[in-house]
Amino acid sequence: MIRALAAASLRRHPARTALAILGVAVAGALLLDMVMLGSGMRESFRRFLLVQNFQLRIAPKGTLPMDTEATIDSASAILRTLHTNPDIVAVTPVLGAQIHVLQGARALTSFAVGIDQSTEADYQLETGANVALPDRIVANAAFFKVMHVAIGDTVDAVTGFDPQLRTYVGRRKLVLVGQGRFFYTSAEQPVAAVPLATMQAMGGPQRADRVSLVLARVRDSANADSAAAWVDRVIPRVTTISTDAALRQVDERMGYFRQLAVILAAVSLVVGFLLVTTLVTVSVNERLGEIAVMRAIGVRRGRIVQQIVLEGVALSLIGAAGGLALGLVTARYLNAILSDFPGLPSTFHFFLFQPVAAVRSLGLLVLAGILAGAYPAWRAASLPIAGTLRREAIA
Repeated sequence: MIRALAAASLRRHPARTALAILGVAVAGALLLDMVMLGSGMRESFRRFLLVQNFQLRIAPKGTLPMDTEATIDSASAILRTLHTNPDIVAVTPVLGAQIHVLQGARALTSFAVGIDQSTEADYQLETGANVALPDRIVANAAFFKVMHVAIGDTVDAVTGFDPQLRTYVGRRKLVLVGQGRFFYTSAEQPVAAVPLATMQAMGGPQRADRVSLVLARVRDSANADSAAAWVDRVIPRVTTISTDAALRQVDERMGYFRQLAVILAAVSLVVGFLLVTTLVTVSVNERLGEIAVMRAIGVRRGRIVQQIVLEGVALSLIGAAGGLALGLVTARYLNAILSDFPGLPSTFHFFLFQPVAAVRSLGLLVLAGILAGAYPAWRAASLPIAGTLRREAIA
């Protein structure tokens, strides 16, 4: 009975009801997008750091990982030292460098990482094989596109190339055996992975036993910050960054974005509340005579309140469902635009859908609908029956 009356009230003015639902949907979409932006960047960055579950990044002293061309010397000794800590269960060295692929008179540039063949710390293999031999290479889709090569082709790669003198430090013939998706570089940047020993040899004597970065995995029961402090104490010429420390720095630097997201989310919530309140109040004002008659024939105040509150809830629920769909579409579109920013890793996302956060935010919108119907419901249930009927009769 109550549901039927509430539905009839909403259908009485379909255009007005539709516009109100659309307004709530837009407010819900903005609310959802701001929640996805506020919590999504941090969660995306956390997943980005833990994509292969390495919690420690060991870089040259005073630098960020792969931020400069600085390298760590005596890498093999550092690896042996790291293995002495029982909390560290796995380590993998990485050497980054710029390489050039010679094609006749052209020299095409790409970034390359020398890796431990036993791990895929920097990429995920999509097709083909891994770099199991010294003369093997795995590249991303951008590398294949720019170099105009295919799996099975041999590339002529050099390091330390001087385009004017056409001289170089190291040269190798490398066979393309696979295509991978690299985690820490942008999708448009040509990237290749080769065995670490090959990359060190191509760099000449100055690159022997050197790495740009060491990734370390800590056992589940250990504290990554404590392990990072141990590395900095035992190996003072390096800087160790744990995932938790990196996230704390991100929280500090992205505080502005989080505050902006909270403000816009609050605005969208208020807008949705005002829309529902306005529509329900207008609807109640048009039906004061009907409500007074219902009260006169014995309908309890509580049932009238339930009916009017149910109208607000219905508007909020339908609007929230539309806001969920609209929010996901707009978030995907905006994320595609922002992800094209130069230099951003392909695995990083600004808007990240998290079911719990989405349910919580849209639940707030439905709660706002309940509160929005409370005032007009209280007002309608509190009107004097005789006076209301008299005013409606005169009007």
